[in-house]
Amino acid sequence: MPTTSALRTYEVKTFGCQMNVHDSERLRGSLEEAGYAEAVDGRPDVIVINTCAVRENADQKLYGHLGHLAKTKRERPGFQIAVGGCLAQKDRASIVDRAPWVDVVFGTHNIGSLPTLLERSRHNGEAEVEILEALEVFPSTLPTKRESTYAGWVSISVGCNNTCTFCIVPSLRGKERDRRPGEILAEVQALVDDGALEVTLLGQNVNSYGVEFGDRLAFGKLLRAAGEIDGLERIRFTSPHPAAFTDDVIDAMAETEAVMPQLHMPLQSGSDRVLRAMRRSYRSARFLGILDRVRERIPHAAITTDIIVGFPGETDEDFEETMRVVEASRFASAFTFQYSIRPGTPAATMPDQVPKEVVQERFERLVALQDRISFEENRAQVGRTVDVLVSVGEGKKDAETHRLSGRAEDNRLVHFAPGAESPRPGDIATVRVTHAAPFHLLADEGPIAVRRTRAGDAWDRSQADSCGVPAPVGGGAAGAGAGRPVSLGLPTLRIGT
Repeated sequence: MPTTSALRTYEVKTFGCQMNVHDSERLRGSLEEAGYAEAVDGRPDVIVINTCAVRENADQKLYGHLGHLAKTKRERPGFQIAVGGCLAQKDRASIVDRAPWVDVVFGTHNIGSLPTLLERSRHNGEAEVEILEALEVFPSTLPTKRESTYAGWVSISVGCNNTCTFCIVPSLRGKERDRRPGEILAEVQALVDDGALEVTLLGQNVNSYGVEFGDRLAFGKLLRAAGEIDGLERIRFTSPHPAAFTDDVIDAMAETEAVMPQLHMPLQSGSDRVLRAMRRSYRSARFLGILDRVRERIPHAAITTDIIVGFPGETDEDFEETMRVVEASRFASAFTFQYSIRPGTPAATMPDQVPKEVVQERFERLVALQDRISFEENRAQVGRTVDVLVSVGEGKKDAETHRLSGRAEDNRLVHFAPGAESPRPGDIATVRVTHAAPFHLLADEGPIAVRRTRAGDAWDRSQADSCGVPAPVGGGAAGAGAGRPVSLGLPTLRIGT
């Protein structure tokens, strides 16, 4: 790995899904191992844009951003721009054709190559484009700089074996590759040793985990095994596929205390005809049956979803089927998308593309329905006592309202008054819900109790380290890991004797 001759700074901008966020943590870790430091003045020497090719107008967003950076490139000698992620994997050399001031383009399969490519570009004085067709190393083996001291992402697989006609991900991230369970659990243990209370398991189709080594029950086993790790209090996962969601996974969720009562289950459409056109290998009755079984075993589970409006050929009757399934599903919230053409996908050339004005009208009706349901479901939470993992930056108005924010066990966003004892990010505040809104809950009476945690201690240490102030050893939650800095490199295992 190259090292820089003088300390250079970087900034990583992330567009897209949780997998992109996780990849960005690996990019930060690789840069820091190579001798870079994260910029704190808004004037980095290197800016890295980790792109998405799935979200609408992803290319316009990228090239608009690159256009703004062209002026900086002209004015600051040595300033470098790197573009990676799904859009880079798709567009490849055309990025440099459209934005010749870009220095490095790298794909989803070689994020660990970034420091080398930056140095090579500086040395050669020209753009470096390196796009691999297959995974170079599994991303989770790369060094990491985590965004959070109290929660972490753990990738259990990459790629996808499905062929949904609207999705370009399989062609960008390849066929599914699964990590061995021991490697995953070792990384989870390392995160817990660093103070994390919560871990989210990631996969493009997370519940098909095990397909590569022939174990259909592997994901449920993994949930149970992770739940046995001492100190891990919250386990989440995203995103599962309804076709592969089996009862043993529901059992593992219900019987493993650390698995949170929350599930993100993508619907995409309530019309069986449209689901067939999408190549989604389930039907609405199966989908609703999964939700019924989850709620039977986990009564307070909050279920969220993804829905696409205006898929090619969608009729008024098809859309009404989606409205029917949404009404029956009682989602806590939904990510709703207007279908837009993704070049390179089968749906892009399908006949009967739905007119924009029709899609817009349906979209507005769906959003209004889901907003009503979300509000009703949140109002049902008023009076409940919930445990909130205090977070950083989730409440956009926290500074002016003097509130703190965090996530309840069911992943609902809760804003609450700090009370006499103000918890730190990573601590657990027990609060009583007093008000509801469609997208959050309020607890205006302050915490009933505050539990200081190892994660809160890790937050204190990270703040002290960033300010150059010695962190106290011990702290509010004595025990394993107290007094140790948050690891930003490769996970390590402690060998017992």
